[in-house]
Amino acid sequence: MSKDRLSKAIAAIDQADSEDPIWEFWQGKETPKELLYSNRMTEWLWKLDPSPSAARQIAARAQHIRRWTVPREDFPAGREGYLRWRTSLYRFHADQAEAIMREAGYEEESIAVVRKMVGKQGIKRDPDVQLLEDVACLVFLEHYFPAFAEKHDEEKMIGIVRKTWKKMSEVGRNAALSLQLTEELAAVVGKALNLTEEKSDGETE
Repeated sequence: MSKDRLSKAIAAIDQADSEDPIWEFWQGKETPKELLYSNRMTEWLWKLDPSPSAARQIAARAQHIRRWTVPREDFPAGREGYLRWRTSLYRFHADQAEAIMREAGYEEESIAVVRKMVGKQGIKRDPDVQLLEDVACLVFLEHYFPAFAEKHDEEKMIGIVRKTWKKMSEVGRNAALSLQLTEELAAVVGKALNLTEEKSDGETE
C-alpha cells in the first residue's frame, strides 16, 4: 500500500512537470526543464540519504513542481519583488504536492511534513527541511552554477556561492567539496569560502 501510494504520487509529479514548455538538452536527449530538475533532486537525495522516507522522496521531486506557471515577471522588479515571488513559489509548490498526496491517499501527518519541507520552514532546525535544502544547493552547484557563471562577473558569483554555503549543513558542504568543477569555478568557490572564513573570524556582513 505504501509503495503504491508513493509510486502514484511520484508519477503524478512527473506528469505535471512533463508539461513544462521549456526543454533542455541533456545527455543526448531533450527533457522538460522541471522534469529534469526533479530527477536531479532525486539523484542527490539518494546520495545524501540511502533510504529516504516517502515524504523526503515526494518533497525532493516536488521542489519545483509546475514552477513555470508562476513566472518571475508577474512580480515587481528588485529584491522585494524577488522575495515575494520566492515566497509565493513555496506556497504554490506545497499546495501542488498536497493535492497530489491527497489524491494518492496520504494522511495529514505525511502531508504536513512535505509541506514544511517544500515550504522551507525550518532550515538549520528541522532535519528534513535541511536535507532538502542541501539537496537543492548541490543540484544548483553541480548543474546550474556553470550557466550562472557565464552571465555574471566573479564578484557576483562569489556572493552567490557564499549565500549558498550558508544555507547548507556540514554534510551538504562536504558533498559540495567533492564536486568536479572546472578550474575557473573551483577558484571562485575557493575565494568565496576564504571570505566566509574571514567573516566568521569576526567581521560582520
